[in-house]
Amino acid sequence: MLDDIDRRMVAELQRDGRLTGRALAERLTISRANAYARLARLVDDRVVTGFTALVDPDKVGLHTSAYVTLTVRQNSWRELREQLRAIPEVRHTALVGGDFDVLLLVRTTGNDALRSVVLERLQALPAVVSTRTILIFEDESR
Repeated sequence: MLDDIDRRMVAELQRDGRLTGRALAERLTISRANAYARLARLVDDRVVTGFTALVDPDKVGLHTSAYVTLTVRQNSWRELREQLRAIPEVRHTALVGGDFDVLLLVRTTGNDALRSVVLERLQALPAVVSTRTILIFEDESR
């Protein structure tokens, strides 16, 4: 169970994952030992599952982004999830309810690469019944 200090620590780390234990302690007004112990517990309990850098896709050559929806065969999610993990252009995968079954965030170097991912890789997966592609013109990550 998370207390208020744990929730505040998680919020601080979401704003800046590079914060040191000392900086966390200062921001939360707790001792450094307490900050390190809490952070270790949050990692051990998998509340904090990793630390990452947010990158501007355009500046690393990923000029085309799209959400791709998939309608899939029943009971295929576990196998499909592993196949989607093997496609590096697929940056986020979510099993959802509604008019389709899976929502993907796909980032590629351009339209030709996006076309290849959707038409040659995703539609070739046996579990995929249909796809729909929604181009992203501008996005903001948090």
